[in-house]
Amino acid sequence: MSDTTTEAGDLSITLTASAAKRIALLREQEQAGDANLRIAVSGGGCSGFQYGLSFDDQTNPDDRVFLRDGIGVVIDEVSLDLLNGAEVDFVEDLMGAAFRINNPNAASSCGCGNSFSIA
Repeated sequence: MSDTTTEAGDLSITLTASAAKRIALLREQEQAGDANLRIAVSGGGCSGFQYGLSFDDQTNPDDRVFLRDGIGVVIDEVSLDLLNGAEVDFVEDLMGAAFRINNPNAASSCGCGNSFSIA
């Protein structure tokens, strides 16, 4: 299956198989039904912008849905401008396990990876 499904012309994100698998597991653990993972960018954090992740069973008119293996990620249009071309991954290493957003639009990010700045 394709890494992404794009509804917004040339705007896209990539959802890795590892991220899709982890989202499915968390959705089951939290009894979130068929909710999608919403990724939003807001002002704040130690670098200027911060990522927010939550389950959401609603989609708004300005949302774009990206699918991988039947798992959906929802991103609003404003956040998608800042996330265009990003890869959403889930990594497990000796330091722990976490979602990692590899964002080509970020000029820099903080050490924890939860916030970023743009040029």
